[in-house]
Amino acid sequence: MMSGNIKPWTPASGYRAILIFPCLFLVLFFVWPLLTVVARGFFEPDLGLQNYSKILSSQAHINVLLYTFKVSATVTICCLLISYPMAFLISRARGSVLNLAFALILIPFWTSVVIRTYAWIVLFQRRGVINDLLIEWGIIEQPFRFMYNNLGVHIGMVQVLLPFMILPLLSAMRSIDHTKLQAAEVLGANPFRVFWNVYLPLSMPGVTAGSLLVFITASGFYVTPALLGGSRNTMIAVLIEQHVMRTLNWPVASALATLLLAISIILYLIYERVSRRAGGFGAFG
Repeated sequence: MMSGNIKPWTPASGYRAILIFPCLFLVLFFVWPLLTVVARGFFEPDLGLQNYSKILSSQAHINVLLYTFKVSATVTICCLLISYPMAFLISRARGSVLNLAFALILIPFWTSVVIRTYAWIVLFQRRGVINDLLIEWGIIEQPFRFMYNNLGVHIGMVQVLLPFMILPLLSAMRSIDHTKLQAAEVLGANPFRVFWNVYLPLSMPGVTAGSLLVFITASGFYVTPALLGGSRNTMIAVLIEQHVMRTLNWPVASALATLLLAISIILYLIYERVSRRAGGFGAFG
């Protein structure tokens, strides 16, 4: 007979036991290091806000913050302008065309950012593929500078972040009730008015969520700006790496990371609220 102090095994208790290890892993390798970074910004070298005051009183740091948000906003707008017509066409595709379109989106999405960025280096360098073709065709006489400037950073980041915009847009567009579009046409609206007054407002949750997702990711981007940007194109993630690895100024680096984290959390909370309204962002809605 089973003792009264021993509870019988249930599936729920087994699930709780299994979840202990992922929770411990999360605490040890994510929560604890994150709290350590945040604490260093407040407690080193002395308790206070001197690290944040140093950042806000330094024009160099302010310029990096402004440049980061400027690049993030520009990349977000470019991704939206490119992704919206692409998502619109894909949402109307069927069968093998739809499968091919998803493959073209997801294969780059699953490819390492480092590999994609080095591919741009091969294309953009002074004796790269693009410059060689332009010189061979007589369009330019000297190699054009594609790298270590704003142009290279923007092109590389837009290409990497396009899937983060296309997938939310696709989810929103595929969930649109097309009977509303047909009703507008029956009432005499021309195609432009149907799009502007009906289709665009219904797709706005995907626009907002995709824009927030791209902006959040771009704000903390490191690999592409570090490889394609120059000394005048430093973003906040690159500046944090410089403080950690070169100047060994961990407190200021921690304060910068905390500022970036706070901004990302605020934008992520907005993104979560919008995503609930859009009904999720799976590829098929």
